[in-house]
Amino acid sequence: MTSDVGVAPVDQPPPSLAVRRGKGGSVLWRYLLIRFLLIIPTVLILVTIVFFLIRLTGDPITASLGGRLTAAQLQERIHEAGFDRPVFVQYLEYLGQILQGNFGTTFTDNQPVTQVVLTYGTATFELVAYSLVIAFIVGIPLGLVAAATRDKTSDAVLRVSAIFFYATPVFFSGLVAKLIFSVWLGWLPVSGRADVRTEIALTREDGTGIYLIDAIATGNPAYVQDVLLHAILPALTLGLLTAGIFLRLVRTNVIGTHNMQYVDAARSRGVSEYRLIRKHAYRPALIPIITVIGLQIALLLGGAVLTETTFEWQGLGYQLFEYLQARDFIAVQGIVAMIAIIVALTNFVVDVIAAFLDPRLRF
Repeated sequence: MTSDVGVAPVDQPPPSLAVRRGKGGSVLWRYLLIRFLLIIPTVLILVTIVFFLIRLTGDPITASLGGRLTAAQLQERIHEAGFDRPVFVQYLEYLGQILQGNFGTTFTDNQPVTQVVLTYGTATFELVAYSLVIAFIVGIPLGLVAAATRDKTSDAVLRVSAIFFYATPVFFSGLVAKLIFSVWLGWLPVSGRADVRTEIALTREDGTGIYLIDAIATGNPAYVQDVLLHAILPALTLGLLTAGIFLRLVRTNVIGTHNMQYVDAARSRGVSEYRLIRKHAYRPALIPIITVIGLQIALLLGGAVLTETTFEWQGLGYQLFEYLQARDFIAVQGIVAMIAIIVALTNFVVDVIAAFLDPRLRF
């Protein structure tokens, strides 16, 4: 007679495996919680630095309206805004306003900063999206080519090109691109997001503010073509900056993965070098790309200020530059704070994706 005492059911995993799964899940959620909580000090530090740097220039009202108001009017405006109180009190009040979603009101055009970000942020988002597409299309394939031709002439040329892409100032490469492709060759528009006729057609209350989507929604191919032609030079200028980083990163990680034991085992079975890179070394090398995308978003948003100014792309970076020229420091302070929150949240989302793709990041 056979006893079934102590025999685990066939359809249940061994207890040790269940424990490991439970432990892995708790580690994952703990990792994500820590990453989310890190958003608070990151944003707080940046907001604090920007606040006190602006206060070193004096009160924002004098900086913005000085020379246009009498001394008595200035003092009255300063008192109404509370800028004559201790700086630390102003700082605490500003933090309280941010917690309520109030990032201030601009002096230049009397708009809430949140409305400014919503109005012009779509254009910057569109430019950043174009730039990331360029970075992926250029950086990843060239990184694979550099890894496949390691220590050869083509590899050296690609590595130097990556350094050149990253080191060249955005405004300089933008001006050179305009000179060559717009002035000399006449192939592409000099500036703007679209022609005046196209902008009028795309400016609707029910529009998204993202010109490509709105142009496609009209069903008119001429509008789509016009939007894409205007986007080429700004996207290339900003996208090649990140493409250089992706190229170096993919090359380094593919070469590292290429020397792993499981790749050597596949090579011993007669697998071609092309297939080794494409099938075995390529996918693991993409995980570091995902982890640095969040950092590149911050780089692209910073580069967008110069790119949008160079190409008169009416986005958040262009508007930020306009506020700087007008010495509207309340607008600058609020926009920078909102950008910091956007970048921090983007990094958190990237961390979540990377943690699910690569369990090693959780430990």
